[in-house]
Amino acid sequence: MQRFEGKTVAITGAASGIGAAAAKRFANEGANVVLADAEGADLQSQVDQLPEGKAVHVTGDLAHDAASRAMVEAAMQNFGGIDILIANAGIAVTGTMGSLPVDDFDGQLKNNIGATYLAMKSAWAPLTKAKGCVIATSSVSGERADWNAFAYNTSKAAISNLVRACALDYRTHGLRVNAVAPGFTHTGLTAPMEDQEAFKDAMYDRIPMGRGGEPEEIASVMAFLASDDASFVNGAVIPVDGGLMASNGQPPLPG
Repeated sequence: MQRFEGKTVAITGAASGIGAAAAKRFANEGANVVLADAEGADLQSQVDQLPEGKAVHVTGDLAHDAASRAMVEAAMQNFGGIDILIANAGIAVTGTMGSLPVDDFDGQLKNNIGATYLAMKSAWAPLTKAKGCVIATSSVSGERADWNAFAYNTSKAAISNLVRACALDYRTHGLRVNAVAPGFTHTGLTAPMEDQEAFKDAMYDRIPMGRGGEPEEIASVMAFLASDDASFVNGAVIPVDGGLMASNGQPPLPG
């Protein structure tokens, strides 16, 4: 099914993980794709796996607006516009309020909510012209807090509310703005955690489906949100978490 034939999708954080899976999903459904990330070699590898002539890449630090502007320029020059923005770039740092250096906190915000804002701001004109859509990557950690990750939690909560606020402000422009909120997903970010068996077992025990998610499963929900099937979905933050947030956090009750 070619749901996105003739559409152009710009994806930040596209060199690996969820972003790379999204690039493949949209390209396989007919879209032109612009992949943006700081990791140039990995980006080229991703482009090489996509249909010839359907993808280009832009290398740059998406925490700075020059990279986002370059992504938009590449989309305009190669494909004539942007219909869909996947604002996916981000990092994660751990630490508590007392232990995390100020510079690390600032960097977490700049690379997550900052990069999301810059991508949306840079692409806003072509997106509104196309009456397109934005899908940002938030997290279950933006809806509920984690231990030892207050800066990451803060940045993802900001992304969720950025999405909601923009859906309100641009309600008359025909532009939809949504987010996915992945739970624990198998990416380079989580790989070191999965090497710790005790942590992995505890995490999987909290997920009703008993496993982590795959990047392709997150990309599937992104594709739904970008499609006409989601034409009345706006300002939503969709959990893709295997049921993790269904729990109130308590262990199973006795009896």
